[in-house]
Amino acid sequence: MAREPYQAPSGDLPPPYDDLDYDAYRAIRPLPGQAAFLDLGPRYSVDLLPPGLYFPNPVQIEFVRNDEVEVKKFSPDLFSYDTTYFDEIPDEAPGAGFTGLRLRTEVNSREVMDEFLVLQGGTYFRAIGQKMVYGLSTRAVAIGTGEPGEEEFPRFTLVRLHTPAQEGIVRLEALIDGPSLTGYLDLYANASEETVTRAKVSLFPRKEIANVGIAPLTSMFLKGPVRDAAADDYRPRVHDSDVLMIENGSGETLWRPITNPSAHQTSTFSDMAPRSFGLYQTDRKFTDFEDNEAHYHDRPSARIEPRGDWGPGSVQLVEIATDTEFMDNIVAFWRPDAPLEAGGEYDFDYDVVWTRQDPAQDFPVQIVETRSGRKHDEPGVRTFVIDVSGNPEVLTPELKANAGKVSDVVIFPLPEHTERHRVSFHLDPGESEAVELRLSLRDPDGQAAAPVWLHRWTPGRDGGV
Repeated sequence: MAREPYQAPSGDLPPPYDDLDYDAYRAIRPLPGQAAFLDLGPRYSVDLLPPGLYFPNPVQIEFVRNDEVEVKKFSPDLFSYDTTYFDEIPDEAPGAGFTGLRLRTEVNSREVMDEFLVLQGGTYFRAIGQKMVYGLSTRAVAIGTGEPGEEEFPRFTLVRLHTPAQEGIVRLEALIDGPSLTGYLDLYANASEETVTRAKVSLFPRKEIANVGIAPLTSMFLKGPVRDAAADDYRPRVHDSDVLMIENGSGETLWRPITNPSAHQTSTFSDMAPRSFGLYQTDRKFTDFEDNEAHYHDRPSARIEPRGDWGPGSVQLVEIATDTEFMDNIVAFWRPDAPLEAGGEYDFDYDVVWTRQDPAQDFPVQIVETRSGRKHDEPGVRTFVIDVSGNPEVLTPELKANAGKVSDVVIFPLPEHTERHRVSFHLDPGESEAVELRLSLRDPDGQAAAPVWLHRWTPGRDGGV
């Protein structure tokens, strides 16, 4: 495929799938036994998804049974249509096709086949485990994310489902096509308290690609206690993820709170053979968000665990300014140092762990929360506080800034919390447009007692600190 010229899909849809709004698209439902609850063997079934709205491009769906491949033919009569939005439905819809799928299993109850994974649009898919609702997503590949110019979105053109599921794991394969590359995804999904999707992605560039993103995670952050000036909102937090945590190849654990900046920004964390990186939702109480519709407190974290040595490269964090929670403005991915060369083959194996567990901080002290605000008696100065748990006898904070001036770095126990301390300091950025902050907590032997806390200060939306 990579040797052939790319042929873009038309993006045109016939009636009744053309010009649908959100409500009309949701009013199309796959019929059980026709396009819904199709058996995949023990524990699993699949629903096939219709075209329309944001999803015009067809995806060929195949089933493999006993080494025989069956192509599932698309037809409008595989779906029901709410008469509030639809009149007569044609027998055929030339050019239309399935646009993805959702997998089901007994995630929360043996009585209910809950959906736990959705694959639809570009090379996107998202998953959940027990007691979770959908939040962040991942893709098979990203190209040009966070770069000047237009981002490229390759797409799945074919998805092949293997049935019956083996040993409680469902397998699917997918072909990828785009202007810059073709590719292949081999995915194994195991749904449980945590859902693990084991991915093997093979990429075949049509041309040199220097701005590729491997194992990209896409999320949303509108507001939180690091900077709460993005929205006038009764909810204290609005986000799918609030922390990027990296376990790098040097043995460090990096903790980077996510922000909604005043302008688009990208942070680069250079590494060699990363052990893991992930976007985490660390707040798990309803009162953290006060949102009884979105259930942000039940949205999953996702951790990328590479299998094998990914070599030199960097974890990239893209943060895009937004004033709405309906925009995915956060992306994290791995970028190899060397460009992908035209005509080559590049393989990346990794697990995506979808979980609601706290980030694993294997240290005597764990980071709990980051807050900041303007120091009202000193214009141009911002105060930062980082709360940590654990109760070591002595902690020494080491704070570094690449610009501006930091002062009054202290650590002290919090009242009513026998095992919680607070680190606080002030930042005067001066004329700087950005300040990189790095805080390490050391034990009496000089060893790391907690993850390394990182933050990039940039001016607020009003130009102040």
